[in-house]
Amino acid sequence: MPTWIGRKNFPVILGCFLVVAAGFVLFLFNPADTVLFPPCPFHWATGLYCPGCGALRAVHLLLHGRLIAAFNMNPLLVLSLPFLAALLLRPRWAYLTWVPWFAAAVLVAFGILRNLPVWPFDLMAPH
Repeated sequence: MPTWIGRKNFPVILGCFLVVAAGFVLFLFNPADTVLFPPCPFHWATGLYCPGCGALRAVHLLLHGRLIAAFNMNPLLVLSLPFLAALLLRPRWAYLTWVPWFAAAVLVAFGILRNLPVWPFDLMAPH
């Protein structure tokens, strides 16, 4: 067995495999056209959009190179990808005390604003 496959690296290798497998499934199946992916329980129960509504459809569209269509589904996801990549490359930023609070505030603000029925906030709803 190669030395890089060990108990210490196994969770990372498994996580990478699961991310690639999920990406492959999302590439093949459009969440808007299949029952493979369940609808958002928050939207189903309240009729409101949560901050994650449209995220699976956005990832599917990103995997097909449709950036603007993905942005229309979930602008926060598309805009946050560079910051998430930076956190993966510089994980010490995740340990700064203000980062989780800032992320939580952005998620709450986005969740509220995307449900306001006035322009320009209604553009943040999945469409």
